[in-house]
Amino acid sequence: MSMDLIKQLRERTGAGILDCKKALAESGGEIEPAIDWLRAKGIANAAKKAARAATEGAVVSYIHAGGRIGVLLEVNCETDFVSMNEGFQSLCRDLAMHIAAAAPEYVKREDVPPEALEREKAIQTERVIEEGKPAAVAARIVEGRIGKFYEDMCLLEQKFVKDDTQTVRDVLAAAVGKIGENIQVRRFARFVLGEGLEKKKDDFAAEVAAAAGVK
Repeated sequence: MSMDLIKQLRERTGAGILDCKKALAESGGEIEPAIDWLRAKGIANAAKKAARAATEGAVVSYIHAGGRIGVLLEVNCETDFVSMNEGFQSLCRDLAMHIAAAAPEYVKREDVPPEALEREKAIQTERVIEEGKPAAVAARIVEGRIGKFYEDMCLLEQKFVKDDTQTVRDVLAAAVGKIGENIQVRRFARFVLGEGLEKKKDDFAAEVAAAAGVK
């Protein structure tokens, strides 16, 4: 699939590179069917609205597994009117439930710290070497595994738990198309009962030891 086709589709729809690639793959490399595919998914409209300010919205909570997992999630939209819309509220609840189940660490791939990405690349490169893969395909294999890393770690890249034929990005784009406003997931926090407590105890013990002059 040529970069020229992807560029043309991006210019006409405002959709992202990955969405354009997928649309062209689904439409046999034809521009017009690819535009129709993006419009049907709500992605073309979503891309055009993405530049508009989203300063309203809601902070929602979700508690799962008998109080053992909790999620706080901020989702932004453009107007207070939409923030009170049942469709928007339902989307927020679904996203919070997804986060509880799928445990992403970042909203989008751009949020992954460079050091975390480089560490993952180093790990996957070492794996490829250990597996004895040919040098000619090693870089492509690492690239594919980094793509899987994004799918595992980034909310928007994950398969939606209620419909694994869609990503969370697809679900968000469809909601934008239906509701008619820019909608953005801003941030989230996921809590698991007892998680991290041992580390906190160790940190506290180290602080006490340091204060007492113990090496």
